[in-house]
Amino acid sequence: MRKLFRSESNKRISGLCGGLAQYFGIDASMLRLLTVIAAFFSFGTVLFIYIVASIFIPKETFGSFTDPNEFY
Repeated sequence: MRKLFRSESNKRISGLCGGLAQYFGIDASMLRLLTVIAAFFSFGTVLFIYIVASIFIPKETFGSFTDPNEFY
């Protein structure tokens, strides 16, 4: 079963987009780009949702990494 976490290995600000991209199986760069565009056109609503989600979604734990070589 997949769980939603903020990514520790694929993060730029809080790891939220990296974690969402890993959860949905898409490219994190495209999700980050869409998030920035959506934040601009939503007049800050997406930015507010991003901050709230970054607070409530837990960080990725050591045992939840899918690739055992991510730390090397």
